[in-house]
Amino acid sequence: MRALRDVQIVFARYFRRSVTSPLLVGVSLVQPILYLLLFAPLLTSVSGLSRVAGTGTYQWFVPGLMIQIALFSISSGGWSLISELRTGVLERMWVTPVSRVGLLLGRILRDAATLLVQAVIIVALALPLGLVAKLPGLLLAFALVALLALLVGAVSYAGALRIRSEDTFGALVFAATLPLLLLSGILLPIRLAPAWLQRLADLNPLLYAVGAERALFDGNVTSVAVARGFLVVAGLAIVASGLAVREFRRAMI
Repeated sequence: MRALRDVQIVFARYFRRSVTSPLLVGVSLVQPILYLLLFAPLLTSVSGLSRVAGTGTYQWFVPGLMIQIALFSISSGGWSLISELRTGVLERMWVTPVSRVGLLLGRILRDAATLLVQAVIIVALALPLGLVAKLPGLLLAFALVALLALLVGAVSYAGALRIRSEDTFGALVFAATLPLLLLSGILLPIRLAPAWLQRLADLNPLLYAVGAERALFDGNVTSVAVARGFLVVAGLAIVASGLAVREFRRAMI
């Protein structure tokens, strides 16, 4: 019970800051909205896309766009943690009775809640453009995005605690997220790629998350792709969370 209370306290603190600064949420939505309005229409003329995707452009692209939002917006969370380390804010929080798990999960849950708000906005904007989403699949799609936020957030915070330099952290985030994006099938179907690139993409966990999201938006809630996506993301989230908690405890020494 104490751990849940600690998570709630930390979550409320950081979520209140996000709510009182809606500009921050709005700025992070600029890139996905531009992809939705300026990139997705180009996909309608891509040779072979309709045959491979087997569905409409927005029906295929929006689920991947939600994964892209999670990847870029949540991975940047480490910058704020490094800033709090440098200014002594985190050290003052460490001397309080709040548990280290609470400090970590409270932050990540704030990130997940902010991400869900962004995902709802993107879906709402895509509906008039041709997106069709049934409620059961849509709710599970949001759940998978929240689970991915746990994974990406844990990795981001663990890396920030280990690196402790905004410049180095930023360079590493860019170096890691770009290949993950390109090999995830978000922008174009991986099945259009040569065989060697498809084999490389099989090592990317985001590929399975994207596949699960697209199946859920199509209403195939019991498909193998959905089960595989949840298992991959959940398993990695558990491992990443353990590493992040260890880094939090090590940083106190």
